[in-house]
Amino acid sequence: MILAYPFVYLFDRKRRRFLHAVNRVWASLSIMPFFRVNVSGRDNLPPSTTGAVYVANHQSVMDIFVLFLLGMPFKFVSKIEVFYVPIIGLAMYLTGHVALKRMDGRSQAQTFKQCCGLLKEGVSILVFPEGTRSRDGKVKDFKAGAFKMARRGGAPVVPISLRGTNKVMPHGKGFLRFYPGVVDIKIHEPLALEADGDVQDWSDRTKESILSGLDDQ
Repeated sequence: MILAYPFVYLFDRKRRRFLHAVNRVWASLSIMPFFRVNVSGRDNLPPSTTGAVYVANHQSVMDIFVLFLLGMPFKFVSKIEVFYVPIIGLAMYLTGHVALKRMDGRSQAQTFKQCCGLLKEGVSILVFPEGTRSRDGKVKDFKAGAFKMARRGGAPVVPISLRGTNKVMPHGKGFLRFYPGVVDIKIHEPLALEADGDVQDWSDRTKESILSGLDDQ
């Protein structure tokens, strides 16, 4: 991956599709011996050349691993601390994901501008709108940033339900310590901003879609 980086950066700087493919392979090999991942709704994924904002609930660091399995060249918006996590952080840096310093207004403004620019160029973004992991598995209130990005970038929102990642890698049980189980990823139909709607309505509809894919919510 490191050896390929200069060539990918030169010829596919925005999407870095080859590096996303590498992430998918090593994530599959890392996960396969420990637990199973089921993916439904792949038909709802927009073309990889279409900019979209993917929005998912957030239960575990494992969320990033399993979403690599989708093989889509979207860019995570993640707190900068994740980029210091062994393996995951390096993969995210090389693949061009977006680092955000929480509680830093300048960083938030720069991230917003960067993401809107990517969307307009047809590069998708993935955001956990709760802003942090849910320790009890319950979906928390959504922040408006992802939806403002989508509005500014003229992009649809694609809701994704993640179920089971908090069981296979529970919070506080050790980093990269996996437990047997099943993870379900459900991709819902893209949602557009309605002509007479607002960001809050868009956020509410997205959350409803995500909750519909979680049996235990």
